[in-house]
Amino acid sequence: MLLPQAASLTAVVEASGDQAMAGRQRRELPPDLTRGAAQFAQWRQSRIPGARIPEALWNQAVKLARRYGVSRTAKALRVGFHELQKRAARQANLDKEIPAARTAFVELPAAPVVGECMIEWENASGAKMRVELKGNWPDLIALSRSFWDAG
Repeated sequence: MLLPQAASLTAVVEASGDQAMAGRQRRELPPDLTRGAAQFAQWRQSRIPGARIPEALWNQAVKLARRYGVSRTAKALRVGFHELQKRAARQANLDKEIPAARTAFVELPAAPVVGECMIEWENASGAKMRVELKGNWPDLIALSRSFWDAG
């Protein structure tokens, strides 16, 4: 069965028994779900028989399932409900783990400091450097790196 053009895709939804209208009711798909269905249809037309759905399409299906639900998305994209549900659950578990892994140290520039300070460095070979600071301080990180790199 070939899908119609993306602009005219519709989903057939069972009407509930409480509604005055018996039978089926036609409802337009949201634009992003329509685009997803069109991409799946295009892939199906050009695929080699027996080829698996590419991960990029599955990832898109999972994103759509989060927004519109697994059942509605599986019907619109014509994919297996249980496979989509499994992939959506796996992605949800990964999303819970990732925020901790994404935290990183962020170095913020220090505000200029006015005052007095004396710093002494000594490296493993015995070289020493003593700096007395008064007023605005220079970039101490660059100064210390040049000392350690020279030794």
